[in-house]
Amino acid sequence: MKQYLLVRVRLTTYFWIFFIFFLLLATVSPSFNFDRAALTLFSVNSFLYGFYIAPILAAQKARIEELHRIVRAEANALFSIMLKFKKLPPKLRTELQSMLSYYVKAKLRFKKATAGEQQYEDLIGYCLKYKGPHQEVIDKTPDALIANQQNRTNFAMQMNNRIYTNEWQVLFILFSITLGFILVINVSDTLILDMVRALLCTGLTMLIFILIKLSTLTHKKANEMWIPLQKLRDTHFYRID
Repeated sequence: MKQYLLVRVRLTTYFWIFFIFFLLLATVSPSFNFDRAALTLFSVNSFLYGFYIAPILAAQKARIEELHRIVRAEANALFSIMLKFKKLPPKLRTELQSMLSYYVKAKLRFKKATAGEQQYEDLIGYCLKYKGPHQEVIDKTPDALIANQQNRTNFAMQMNNRIYTNEWQVLFILFSITLGFILVINVSDTLILDMVRALLCTGLTMLIFILIKLSTLTHKKANEMWIPLQKLRDTHFYRID
């Protein structure tokens, strides 16, 4: 799956980029003395921003945890199927293992809900049509593959459980207003307070970028969910992490 450059950059790098940018902006931006009504508006907006973004962040973290569980469950299911193939003659076992490998490689390559669909159907179709020795082992394989279909369905549901466009719109509206207030509020003209303002703006922006990475599954924690399938592929189904 192709990833945009913006979501491939590490969060640590973004932190320093944003901090330097906002520090420069804080030193040159005009400042204003807000009356009580404006400060009240700022307080309400800040509360709404925190109130709105917190559950969305929690939901995306929970989504990644669930994806970890699903991918591990599927890796266990595939490993169990491969263990049953060890009873088969080398030629037949190699053929079935190759089909399983094509499926795993497709999932790891494209990393999307529909990845490996054709390879999975080909394996089920092969087992259903097979007539020959060791028929009892092959006959049990479609049942195991169909049982694993629940993992695949759950995986597809979680992959599509992203943040809606209207939610992003609300987030960016509240974020922009909060950021603007912090940058133009009148404080003592000192480097320390400018650094505090820059840190506040950086923290607010980092929350947005963390949310983007979680939603697009480019966060480090999201990338780790593929480790069980990678271990299967790299060890040719002899080990599972």
